[in-house]
Amino acid sequence: MGDRAKFTSILVPTDGSEYSVAAGKLAIDMAAFHKARLTFIYVIDEAIIDELARSSEKTRQEIRRELAESGRRYLDYLARLAQRRGITAEKVLREGTPHMEIVDEARKRMADLIVMGHVGRRGPRRILIGSVAERVIEYAECPVLITKKER
Repeated sequence: MGDRAKFTSILVPTDGSEYSVAAGKLAIDMAAFHKARLTFIYVIDEAIIDELARSSEKTRQEIRRELAESGRRYLDYLARLAQRRGITAEKVLREGTPHMEIVDEARKRMADLIVMGHVGRRGPRRILIGSVAERVIEYAECPVLITKKER
């Protein structure tokens, strides 16, 4: 009865949304409790770069640079929150298809838990467009904890 899951490596994908910040805060609490390694990851979505490049006068490189700057800000913010709790978190910035990059990073770091936020969708959009969270759940080799925004 006293057996509890022990997490040693927690991965937290972020997109800067309030949902991913809530996931980050929960993961920080969990990392402190379990004395686990904590890694935050931001993925620059290649599809977003393509879409923005088609509808903007900016070059792909300019868009990529802006998205990377935003990603670094999000990662730095979460890392500062962790630091306030005495946890040194690693920060990873990758480019590609988000769910694939997240699952690959989890595998690479031997994460035993992924904590991520999820924006609920209803109706046909949910059926036609699977969310990143749903795809991570499908492909990850470790448990995935989905959080909703803080109340």
